[in-house]
Amino acid sequence: MTATNKLPATTPVSRTTFDEVIVPTYAPSTMVPVRAKGLDLWDQEGRQFLDFTAGIAVNSLGHCHPDVVHTLQQQAEKLWHVGNGYTNEPALELARALVAATFADRVFFCNSGAEANEAALKLSRKYATKNGHAHKTRIISCVNSFHGRTLFTVSVGGQPKYTEGFGPLPADLTHIAFNDIDAARAAIGDDVCAVIVEPIQGEGGVMPATTEYLQTLRELCDKHGALLIFDEVQCGMGRTGQLFAYMGYGVVPDVMTSAKALGNGYPIGAMLTTNAIAAALAVGTHGTTYGGNPLATSVGLTVLRTINVPSFLQRVKHASKTLILALQGLVQEYPQVLKEVRGSGLLLGVELTPAYAGRAKEITKLAEEQGLMVLIAGPDVLRFAPALIVSDEQIQEATTRLRRALVKFISA
Repeated sequence: MTATNKLPATTPVSRTTFDEVIVPTYAPSTMVPVRAKGLDLWDQEGRQFLDFTAGIAVNSLGHCHPDVVHTLQQQAEKLWHVGNGYTNEPALELARALVAATFADRVFFCNSGAEANEAALKLSRKYATKNGHAHKTRIISCVNSFHGRTLFTVSVGGQPKYTEGFGPLPADLTHIAFNDIDAARAAIGDDVCAVIVEPIQGEGGVMPATTEYLQTLRELCDKHGALLIFDEVQCGMGRTGQLFAYMGYGVVPDVMTSAKALGNGYPIGAMLTTNAIAAALAVGTHGTTYGGNPLATSVGLTVLRTINVPSFLQRVKHASKTLILALQGLVQEYPQVLKEVRGSGLLLGVELTPAYAGRAKEITKLAEEQGLMVLIAGPDVLRFAPALIVSDEQIQEATTRLRRALVKFISA
């Protein structure tokens, strides 16, 4: 029996099509993007939008960056994929570049931030077992954290709304308050194999960790023989004005995860660690079909080489100051709606006042009507994660469009 095409070939593909054929795990906008360049994006109707989401901190060099496009085109004509019984030159080059740029000695490539964190968490338990500490199985993470959507990572993440209905969940997981040193001291003991933390909580409301908090986690992990894992999936790759956020804190983790901006939109993830820790994962103990794919790693190398330049990172810091000042200006203009600006680099959040709690999504929809794409970080926070190449003029234009949205929001 042959399958039949249920839709005529001439049926237009629209947002309505999403509701007909896509599993309803998302509630996307009614507008459908079709092309983009830099921070400019156009939908099916030809309307222009200023993208201050960067695909949730992914397109850090903007859409269709010419160097990235060129790299992908070149690699596509050479080698697309080989099984993990082989290696390839782009993967080796990117691994070597990441090692040279960070604390790490070894890199494991995968396809997403969730997979990178899954690898880090599995590694932590394997490392404890291999070193004769089979009792060290407990993993500490923070309330309101987000580490991915696999069953393991979503359980480690500290947001119950993402685990509801998926039980029974993995065991030996403890969630503590973020930035609470006393809670960390009380929770971390000799049965802990790892502590995982985001230097800046993204989904949890754009909350930066304090230096004292991360330093304390480092001290406690050293004391109890636990691995300190930094999840830099969202805050890494230049987003804070440092190549990775840990560099600005002066606190070095044992394991670090990266994804999102590493591929500027091409799926790739990476787990970085040291020789001694990596040795716990022998041949066959972990793997992936597409991790280290030559297409993804060639793109990642171009992205890394573009971002990891002092002048580029200095420009990110300048843009951050400009955007913070602009957002603080809006807070002063609309104090009844906007409470405060927080974050680091070009990962910033604006919290709503209690009077408008839970209504951040309404503001993002109104901003979209004004041609501005912004994110939320929970129901009470507007999140801004523009491409790192954002100009002062684009920041000014985004502020103007957001102001128009706020006027409509207040008058509604």
